[in-house]
Amino acid sequence: MKGYFGRFLVVGLINTGVGLSIMYVLLHLFHHYWIATFVGNAAGAVVSYVLNRIFTFKSGVDVSKSILRFILVIGVCYGLSYYIGLQVSSWLLHQLPAVVRPFKKDVGILVGTGLYTLLNYTGQKYVVFNEKKEAVAIHD
Repeated sequence: MKGYFGRFLVVGLINTGVGLSIMYVLLHLFHHYWIATFVGNAAGAVVSYVLNRIFTFKSGVDVSKSILRFILVIGVCYGLSYYIGLQVSSWLLHQLPAVVRPFKKDVGILVGTGLYTLLNYTGQKYVVFNEKKEAVAIHD
């Protein structure tokens, strides 16, 4: 697949499949929502980091530096995206008939997911796996 963004989307599908599979298996085995979602999300993040590092961006950036930036980017993207998604959906659905207002969180998730994908891609490319940035830092 050509281009960083296309490969990023393929990695996203893979890590989502891994994460959701683990979540559902753990949920049905142990019946504990928070443990299942935490472990599944963590596993998906590990898959995402590894595949984005070697497949999407083919990065040689030092793992000890990139992993901390990866965690920071994931956290910031998550917080911003889903907060903005909920705000946008609240505003949007307030403009429409009351019958659609109960779907505020559903629409917020859709908006947040789209925004998360774009912000996360940008963060991974320019903050986490940016070898040019690393080269400048080494020479400073």
